[in-house]
Amino acid sequence: MADISVSREVRAEPDLVWTFVSDVTRMGEWSPETTGCRWVGGASGAAVGAKFRGANRNGWHRWSTTNTVVACEPGRSFAFETVVGPVKVARWGYEIEPTETGCTITETWHDQRGGLAKALGGPTSGVSDRLAHNRASMETTLERLAAAAEAATASD
Repeated sequence: MADISVSREVRAEPDLVWTFVSDVTRMGEWSPETTGCRWVGGASGAAVGAKFRGANRNGWHRWSTTNTVVACEPGRSFAFETVVGPVKVARWGYEIEPTETGCTITETWHDQRGGLAKALGGPTSGVSDRLAHNRASMETTLERLAAAAEAATASD
């Protein structure tokens, strides 16, 4: 079960929404905390095992993450696990279900931090309540993602 799960209706085809969310180089367009991502280790796109680096910011707090894609089914799902150095942080996931008017996208966050990582996370990121912060960030992310997908659909 996810520690946090947020869903949003999107008036766009599931394949388009999946293309947007799985293109991690665009994550900075949707997320209020992630400022950008880039594929590393020879990866150039979404595939199980592909790795990417994420840059994050909250106020003056900045940190980077290493992420590994763990689920990748075009039009249906995309998930990755996040570490900072050797420390597990989280598993992020996106599930997309078709609807009559487009799709529903659900973003999930599974906390994988141990006690020490939880204790150090607040001072490092400037976030004292990670669950509440992530829920609000996920709502914003899906709102921005939906707006971009719906605008792309309207222009076709």
